[in-house]
Amino acid sequence: MPDKLGRDLDPAAIRAWCALALDALGREREEIDAINVYPVADGDTGTNLYLTVEAAGQAVEAVFTAHAAGGTTPGPADVVRALAHGALIGARGNSGTILAQLLRGMAGVLARGCDALHLVEALDTASAAARQAVAHPVEGTILSVAAAAARAAGDVGPARAAGDVGPAPAAGPSLEAVARAAYEGARAALEETPAQLAVLARAGVVDAGGRGLVTVLGALLEAVSGEAPARTRRRRTTDAPRQTTAAPAPAPGEPCAVDGPAYEVIYLLEADDDAVARLRARLDALGDSLVVVGGDGLWNVHVHVDDAGAAVEAGIEAGRPHRIRVAHFAGDAAKAAAGPAEPVQRAVVAVVPGEGLAELCARAGATTVLARPGEAPGSGELVDAIRRAHAREVVLLPNATELRHTAAAAAQQARTEGVRVALIPTRAAVQGIAALAVHEPGRRFDEDVVAMTAAAGATRYGEVALAEHQSFTSAGVCQAGDVLGLIDGDVAVIGQDLARTARDVLDRMLSGGGELVTLVLAADAPPSLAAGLEAHVRARHLAVDTCVHHGGRLHAPLLIGVE
Repeated sequence: MPDKLGRDLDPAAIRAWCALALDALGREREEIDAINVYPVADGDTGTNLYLTVEAAGQAVEAVFTAHAAGGTTPGPADVVRALAHGALIGARGNSGTILAQLLRGMAGVLARGCDALHLVEALDTASAAARQAVAHPVEGTILSVAAAAARAAGDVGPARAAGDVGPAPAAGPSLEAVARAAYEGARAALEETPAQLAVLARAGVVDAGGRGLVTVLGALLEAVSGEAPARTRRRRTTDAPRQTTAAPAPAPGEPCAVDGPAYEVIYLLEADDDAVARLRARLDALGDSLVVVGGDGLWNVHVHVDDAGAAVEAGIEAGRPHRIRVAHFAGDAAKAAAGPAEPVQRAVVAVVPGEGLAELCARAGATTVLARPGEAPGSGELVDAIRRAHAREVVLLPNATELRHTAAAAAQQARTEGVRVALIPTRAAVQGIAALAVHEPGRRFDEDVVAMTAAAGATRYGEVALAEHQSFTSAGVCQAGDVLGLIDGDVAVIGQDLARTARDVLDRMLSGGGELVTLVLAADAPPSLAAGLEAHVRARHLAVDTCVHHGGRLHAPLLIGVE
């Protein structure tokens, strides 16, 4: 990423913001989940925010893909509207729904202009829109953090007048200055949330939704400045009167919101404004934590109620609800207190990079998710695969480093649906193959997971790929068309010949020992490559066996595993 992405929040910067926010929420998801005590201590705020931003990012990527197919570049308005729509469609939970409204409020202003002063106005509009969407706003929550961010940004530069689409004044604040002020204002407000909300003070934590918003605003600052903001140091309880960045999750036997409603109901709703106004009044009488966001005929409805059926019926009377999700808080707490149920069926879900590997893993009994080159699956696809497996216990193999956060979010979502999920952090397809080879459904779940994890961890992974452009690598400067040999994700060899580079990589990987070499060939790899490498291993490494698989269309001609 360049040091600066320009004075305006251009399409590239908005795209970067989405990617950076998703990555940051992925890193911090578990910490945010752990401090989730309001409005219900169900430990899923970080996961819900991640899923919401993931949906927003996917919508943005779809716009770029569509324009690339036509040889054009999307404009800022196209990108921010996609961002808002994606977040609205994919919003999860109380905080995720509010974040979707914040993004929608920002998009309405940024569609008119993306300079610093429009960003000031966007933050102010977003804060007001989010507060209006919540039936009974409470201080010490994400709403307070959003308001503080808007105020801090306003102190840097006044907001644009509504409808003003002209350029920013030459002496106006920089985009980075506004983004930094908003981030710092949000951080300061987050620290004050325990003093505003008693439940936070008792738990010794800050508001989880506000913490997530600080992460999203930190990603915005990084997108426009090129520098990641320093994370707040995790305090111990001995450092300060209260712990403000993380805390242990509620005890497993402790029920969530014992005095609150039993169900969380969420759905998308197609309805006009008048019908939604009536719906708000009816749902407000049925329960609490009511948030209705959206507009222009499409809304996302979130409410906590004791009568889930009545909440859905109210939506049917108002318009056309779909994507209805109902979570039973008391049921989730009881399941957590009772511990995992005895397995009825166990399954493995594996992400694979090619059709050939999908067939191989399917023959071994796994449910597969195909990751085509340049198209990583989202958490929704992984959750769908877990559901398709129809198992009480699932072992999830992401088989790619970049999917670690996505897989973790999918596993957490599946757990809320009653599935016991173990995520093995496999970083490459060959590690997944090794794990699947030792999978035994008949033994105890924990023993099976340990054995599969050990097999994956004992497998070094490599690949031989073609450089697409000139770049600096750990092995030196490569040129477009060079053959790159990677070991455990780092470039170790730069060559000109595919077979010779593959042999060099194999020798380096086997220098530390090994018993089995797994070769996965892409459909476009030379037909003689596998035979030549097998002969090389037999001649140079006498005690090593070789196994060859045909992977189909892969991102690289050759994948290598050494066990």
